Amino acid sequence: MALPFCFHCSTPVLARPVHVQRVRPVRLSKVVVRAKGGNGEAAVVWFKNDLRIDDHPGLIEAVEKHESVIPLYVFDPCILSDYSERMLGLLLFALQDLKSTLISQGSDLILGLGSAEDILFNLVNEVRASHVFTEEEVEYNLRKVISSVESSLRNLNFARGNPEVAFWKAPLYDYKSLVEMPTSYNNFLGTKLSKVTPLPAPALPSLNKELQRGSMPTLDEVKQFLLEKGSKSDYSWISIKNVRAKSVIWRTDENPRTLEVIRNKRNVNSFFASEDANDVRGGTDNALGALAAYLRYLEGTGRDDYQELHDKLRRAETRNGASFYTLFSSSLFLGTISRRQVFYEAIKYEKERNAGFISPFGYSAPTVGASVDAICSMEWYWLLALKAQTCNEGGYSIRIWRWNGHIIQYTAVGNDGPAILLVHGFGAFLQHYRDNIKEIADNGFRVWAITLLGFGKSEKPNASYSELMWAELLRDFIVDVINEPVHVVGNSLGGYISSIVAGVWPSLAKSLVLINTAGIVVPSYTSIPTSNEWRTSYFSRLRACLLLLFLRSSAASILKSYYPTKKERVDTALVKEITRASYDPGAATILESIFNFNLSIPLNFLIDSFGGRVLVIQGIKDPLIKSGVFLPMLREHCKHVTIKELDAGHCAHDELPEEVNSILGEWAKEESKVGFIVNAV
Repeated sequence: MALPFCFHCSTPVLARPVHVQRVRPVRLSKVVVRAKGGNGEAAVVWFKNDLRIDDHPGLIEAVEKHESVIPLYVFDPCILSDYSERMLGLLLFALQDLKSTLISQGSDLILGLGSAEDILFNLVNEVRASHVFTEEEVEYNLRKVISSVESSLRNLNFARGNPEVAFWKAPLYDYKSLVEMPTSYNNFLGTKLSKVTPLPAPALPSLNKELQRGSMPTLDEVKQFLLEKGSKSDYSWISIKNVRAKSVIWRTDENPRTLEVIRNKRNVNSFFASEDANDVRGGTDNALGALAAYLRYLEGTGRDDYQELHDKLRRAETRNGASFYTLFSSSLFLGTISRRQVFYEAIKYEKERNAGFISPFGYSAPTVGASVDAICSMEWYWLLALKAQTCNEGGYSIRIWRWNGHIIQYTAVGNDGPAILLVHGFGAFLQHYRDNIKEIADNGFRVWAITLLGFGKSEKPNASYSELMWAELLRDFIVDVINEPVHVVGNSLGGYISSIVAGVWPSLAKSLVLINTAGIVVPSYTSIPTSNEWRTSYFSRLRACLLLLFLRSSAASILKSYYPTKKERVDTALVKEITRASYDPGAATILESIFNFNLSIPLNFLIDSFGGRVLVIQGIKDPLIKSGVFLPMLREHCKHVTIKELDAGHCAHDELPEEVNSILGEWAKEESKVGFIVNAV
C-alpha cells in the first residue's frame, strides 16, 4: 500500500545548514544496543518536539527491542497551527539536520503531511509495526492528537494485531511518583532528588524498508498547507499575531520581519538563522556548539561565531541570566537538545574550571548559573504541568498551552453559548475565578480562564514583564486557543491588559468587562507616553526580595483588606496558593517588574480605540482605587461605558461571585443579541 502523505518537491529551498568545525562539548559516545525482537518486529518512533537522537529514551528502547526502527515526523495542522513563521523556519532547520544525521547512520526520517492519525495508521499497517514510541506531552493540543492516534490504533483492525503506543519521558529529576510530588518548590527541593544523566545516542539499524520517505518542504509550502488545512480560514485573523502592540499604539514599524526575508543575511559559520535572529538554529550539533560558546563567555576568543553569540548575549541580558532564555528557548522547545543535556554540559564545564569541584558558594561563571537556573526552572514547571494532567486537583481540568515555548495553564468549561475569557489580576491565577467559571458556564456560556505568564502554576521565566507583553500573550491565546472573538473580562491589572487587547486588536473582543481595573483616565490626551523595555538593577532586585518576604508573612492580612464585605472569602486555599507561588523559581523576577510598570496608556484612549461596548463592575470599597474619583472620570471621558457599582472591594468577582455572575451573564447575552442583529442587518 502506498502511503498518501509524502511531499513531492524534489529540492528543498531551505538547504541543510553548513556545518563547520567548532569547539563544543564532546557529544556522548554512542551506545551500541542489539535488537532483541528476533521475529522481525518493527517500531515507529514518532518525533514531535524531540528532534534529536542524543538523550532520546524512546529511540534507545525502540532500537533495543526491535530489529527495524522507522523514524517519523508529521506536519500535522493540529500540532503546527500555533507556530509562528519564525518557529516554522527554525523547525525546518532542525528537521533537516535530524534527517541528515539519520541518513548518515543508514536510517532516514520519514516525512508526513496531514493528519497524524491517518499517517500513523497507514505507516504502521505498511511496516507491520508492533509499537509506536512517542514522548509523553503536557500541551492540550498535542495530547488530543496523541489520544486520537491511540484510539485509531486500538480500534481499527491490523493483520498482525493492534500496535501499542509506548510513551517515554526524559526528566532531569529521578522522581518516583507525580501523585506524591509536592507542589511547593521549597518542599520539592527538600526531597533532594538525584539528577538523571543524559543518555548517549544509539547505533541505529539501517532502514531497508521500501517506503516513500518524503522531501523536506519549503517554508512557503508549509505555510500554504497550514493556511489551507487550518481551522482559521480567515488570513486576517491569523495575521493579527504579526502586529506588535507598540506598532499600533505609537505608530511605529516594529513588526518582526519574516525568516524568508532575512535568512540570506546569515554568516556561514553562524549559530543563528540570520543576523537579526536571536534564536539558536539547527539541530543538536549547532545547539551544543552555541551552548559551548555561551558557557565560555568569560574566555577570550577570536572566532567570529563565538563573538556573534556573545554580542547577542549582551543585548539580551536585560536582567541577569535572561539571555539564556532568549538564545536557547527555541532549541529546547523543539527538542534539538534536552534540558538534562544542557544541565550536564553546564556542570561539566563548571567542574573543568574548578579542578573537578562545584563550589557551595555559587558558580564561577555567570553563564553557568544562568543555564542551570533556567533548566531547573523549566523542569519544575514541566513537572507541575505533567502533574496537573495526571492528578485532577480542582473542580475542572487544567489544560496546557505553550506561548513562545513557555508553559501556560488554562481551563475551558462549557460546550455551547457565547465565549467568555476571564483574566486575573497581579499575583493571582485562574483559580481566583473559582466560583465564576463553572457557574457562568452552567448558564449557557463557554468559559476560558487563563493563568498569565509569571503567575500561579504557569511558567515564570527570567524575562522582562510588561503590560504589552501580557497583552500579546492574551492576543495569541484568543487567536490560537479560543479561535473566535470573545467577551474579555479582566480584574485589576488583568482589566488593564484586557483593555489593551481590545483597544489594539478590536476584532478579538465582542465586548470588554472591567472589574476594579487598573489604569488611569487622562482628559483630553494629546499623546501616548512611550513604554521602554526595562533593565534590572541591584536595588530593584533587593526591593523585590524584601517585598517577597513581606508578602509571604502577610498574605492573609493583605488579602482581607481587599475583601471588606466578606473577609471569610479569604480562605486557606486562596492564601496557600498565593504563598506557594511565591516560592516558585522566578517569583522574585515578577515582583521586580512592579517597580518598572508604566501603566501610562490612558484607559479612555484604549476604550475609544476599541469602539465597542464596555461594562465596568466596580467594588466601591476598593482600598487600591478611589472609586469616588475614578467612576466620575470614566462617565465623563469614556463613551459606550456601562457602570455597575457593588458593595465590595478590589476583587468583587470573588467577594460577591453570585452578583457578578448574574451581571456577566445578562451582559454577555445582551451583547450577543446585539451582535447577532448587527450581523443579520
